[in-house]
Amino acid sequence: MAKVHKFIFWTPRILAIVFILFLAMFSLDIFEGNYGFWGTILGLFMHNIPVMILLIVLIISWKHEIVGGISFILAGFLYIVMILRNAISTGFEWYYLSWAVQISGIAFFIGILFLIGWFKKNKSGRNIRLNKHQKNPLVYRILKGAVCSLGF
Repeated sequence: MAKVHKFIFWTPRILAIVFILFLAMFSLDIFEGNYGFWGTILGLFMHNIPVMILLIVLIISWKHEIVGGISFILAGFLYIVMILRNAISTGFEWYYLSWAVQISGIAFFIGILFLIGWFKKNKSGRNIRLNKHQKNPLVYRILKGAVCSLGF
């Protein structure tokens, strides 16, 4: 494996682990309340549902980068939708923008890195299953254009 390929392989995985730990850190505020033992356990579980989902996605995407690419990008969009819903119901605050950049931006970046790794692995298109009527699928063309424009 070339040095560039190792970088493309390991960077999204390491960033995803750090990102998941960063999200898990927010669940530690449950210890500020007096909820008792079972209330604290339930609170930790509820706070860490997104962390557990992203951990499962990371485990799957360790081998199948396309899953990580799509899932992390969708997670970023989901977070933006949740922020917009909150902004509509409670009123817009400027700090919502920094939240969106910090959480969604990192998720988008990790997803793009997973897609670049998937594209590099399938560069010649030999691992992409095409039916006999599909010479160049739309998704493959879009990803190819995006990766080529980034210089990879």
